[in-house]
Amino acid sequence: MRTMRLLALVVLLLLAGCTSGTGHDGGRITLRFQSLAWQTESVAANRELVKQWNATHPRVKVEYVQGSWDSVHDQLLTSFEGGEAPDVIHDASDDLADFAYGGYLADLTDLLPAKLKSGIPQRSWDTATFGHGIYGVPFLQEPRVLIANATVLRRSGVRIPTPEHPWNWQEFRQVARKLSGGGKYGVAWPLKEPVSATLNLSLSAGGELFHRGADGKAAVRFDAADQVVPRTIHDQVVLDRSAPSATLGSGGSDTLPGFFGGRYAMVPLGFSYRQQIAQQAPKGFDWQVLPAPAGADGLTQGVSPQTLSIAEDSPHKKEAAEFIEFLLRPKNMVRLALGDWMLPTGTEALKDPALRTAKDGWATGTALAARLRSAPAQSVRGYPEWKDKVATPALQEYYSGAIGTGELRRRLEKEGNLVLARYQR
Repeated sequence: MRTMRLLALVVLLLLAGCTSGTGHDGGRITLRFQSLAWQTESVAANRELVKQWNATHPRVKVEYVQGSWDSVHDQLLTSFEGGEAPDVIHDASDDLADFAYGGYLADLTDLLPAKLKSGIPQRSWDTATFGHGIYGVPFLQEPRVLIANATVLRRSGVRIPTPEHPWNWQEFRQVARKLSGGGKYGVAWPLKEPVSATLNLSLSAGGELFHRGADGKAAVRFDAADQVVPRTIHDQVVLDRSAPSATLGSGGSDTLPGFFGGRYAMVPLGFSYRQQIAQQAPKGFDWQVLPAPAGADGLTQGVSPQTLSIAEDSPHKKEAAEFIEFLLRPKNMVRLALGDWMLPTGTEALKDPALRTAKDGWATGTALAARLRSAPAQSVRGYPEWKDKVATPALQEYYSGAIGTGELRRRLEKEGNLVLARYQR
């Protein structure tokens, strides 16, 4: 009997050793890092940094796991509920709210070193702060810019905007009209996903859309400032005919053939689309990056940075935080930004000369970094349902001319607030 008890104790100890993550190799810890990098340069940069970490940290091995932006939310939810989540999680800040409030992500407030925290501006930390905790480290961000056919703009004689002297929304509308005619359009709006583009650009006009009352609950209010950007898009498509309705259901990449072919003079796109344009543009095609139009709040724009988080269930949070700190050292953050053709959030990384060249519009993007703010819906519970069931179909119908501003406002506010109320009881 005593032998049986000893045997059972040995088995329990062995099982404890296995589940602690130390394995059978002298106590070495293995961390699983799920990356969503997908561009060749970006994947290579991530894998090389993991390789460097493993070469200099024999006690803590990092295993690179490839994820996908297309399915990350559902995949993470399944892994959280099944107790199989990666230790270090690559995601975007606008996807974190439900995971943070649901207790799936670790609060990083006391886990991160002071140098990392002070090296990223508070405006970026705000994007990953939910309640009183920080649930992700924002490290890459992407402003929306205008990619323009430089030859067409030069021949038209219009004023070329700069970050110091941008177009306002009214001037942008006038320029688009001037560049239109003969079967060609001044601008093409790829709005397959219209909500984030509309809300983030609306910050330039002072639009907030989501307002919190004294009780802390969010409600939708579609004020005059919120209407500036959607009215401009609507009027370009419906009244001015300076933007084609055919691209409203398109993704950004879908507009590039028409852009290269001279059908559209400008396309509002995320900053990282420059890589596709640089690689795919026909020989001799001259393009340039312009700042998005400015409003009452200048070039202010909402962003949802890419983030690195730690699973609450990870038994090695301290080591995971150390790996994140290594991955996001200024030189490494620059490598990741260059690989993704995006901007780093780190103040020191943004100073790197490689990110301040005129070539491929890097300098224009870097000049916008100080104006990037937390996306309006960042911490609003119920936002995904509001976006999918209310805002997306309403904006799509408005931009196509099927409904007017009054009906758009009614749906965003009345129907939208009914959705949000279910999440804020």
